[in-house]
Parts: sequence; C-alpha cells; structure tokens
Amino acid sequence: HAQFQDLNRLFDLIGRVPEEKLMFLGDYVDRGPQGIEVVMLLFCLKIRYRDRIYLLRGNHETPSVNKIYGFYVECQVKYGVGLWWDFQSCFNRMPMAGLISKKVLCMHGGLSPELITLDTIRNIPRPCEPLDRGLLIDLLWSDPTNKGEGWFHSIRGISYMFGKGVVEQACKSLEIDLIIR
Repeated sequence: HAQFQDLNRLFDLIGRVPEEKLMFLGDYVDRGPQGIEVVMLLFCLKIRYRDRIYLLRGNHETPSVNKIYGFYVECQVKYGVGLWWDFQSCFNRMPMAGLISKKVLCMHGGLSPELITLDTIRNIPRPCEPLDRGLLIDLLWSDPTNKGEGWFHSIRGISYMFGKGVVEQACKSLEIDLIIR
C-alpha cells in the first residue's frame, strides 16, 4: 500500500531479487505516499528479473478503487493524470492469480463459484478490467470466513465469503494443496 520504506524493509528481511524468488499478491498503491515508487520498483525488477519476481493484481490495482484511495491524486500531483491512465493500462494486463509448483494457488482475494478449473483463470483475456461481479471480482475481493462451510454474501457488499468446505472442495477439484491469499 504505497509504503516504499516498508517494501525495502521486507527485502532486507527476506532477501532481494534475484537471490530470492518472490511473488507479490497486489495492493501496491493507495493509502501510502509512494505508490508510484513502489510499483515502479517492482515493475523494474520484473523487467530485469522476469523469472524471479511475480506480480499479481490486487483490488487496489483497479481504477474504481485507486481513484478513491489516493493513487489518482498521487499521480495527478507528482506527474499529471496521464500517468494514472498509463498505470491503469498496466494494471489491466497483470495476472489475477499465480500457481506455485502446480500445487499452491495464489491470489489477492479468494475463491469464486465460477472457478471450475485452473484453465478458467488461464483463459482470462487480458487486458481486462474487473467490473462489479464475477470471477475477476472474486479473485480480487472474496474472503474466507468461519461463518460456515459454504458461500455467503460478503459483508463488504462485493463478491463473496467462503467457508472451509468451499476451500476443501476447491483444493480437490483444482488438484492443489493450498490457497494463499
């Protein structure tokens, strides 16, 4: 969330690319003062070490969110609104999920009732902009809950909450061992 010093502290703790292979699950911008610096450093690392760093899209890498929570104003003040539009074009091309060793599914949000196979994610056409419901929104916004085993309407008013039974069924049907969000 636009905390450049925190990002560097993380690198100091866990190691830096290319020595370490890293996957980030999104929310690079908003809330903090240095979203441009955070996302540009990560983009530069991705360009330089493309097989050592993976950047997934978070819900703050959408225009409807980052226009409200600070990234739009940061771009406007530092460089002009055109830069904000350029970043939206980049964000629309970012993957929504990643798979580690064919057994660990990673995404910013969570599961979706529309997630039938891993090919469902692989076949998401990019560039894409998540709208108000569906697979893209769920991958960015859905949350686990202890409320029960199944699907529930989210208290956030967007996407779903999912219980332990949904996770177990997803792991079985997707042939994965773990979901990281």
